[in-house]
Amino acid sequence: MKSVDALHRKLRGLLAVTRDSAATDHERANAEALKARIEGKLREEGAPKGDWTDAAFRLGRAVQAIDKSTAPPPSVSGGAKIPYRFGKALGKGLKKWRSTS
Repeated sequence: MKSVDALHRKLRGLLAVTRDSAATDHERANAEALKARIEGKLREEGAPKGDWTDAAFRLGRAVQAIDKSTAPPPSVSGGAKIPYRFGKALGKGLKKWRSTS
């Protein structure tokens, strides 16, 4: 599965080179040759099997994405609330004071 995804990424990059107006004729010719070779490899590999391994792979990717999500900051409670609010008020006051001067 990884090799097929890697080949698709390479094809997208080569397509970008062929569409780039700043690319030289030699770069375009090289990109076209590589594109033809990679498309041949994709035809050899064929379609994904569609068995349980594909489902497990996609589930693993989804779980990784969930793990990367950010959690909300912890709430301030107890005796730390007063200095926290004081600092916030002081910061807002300083910001307002700097904008008027």
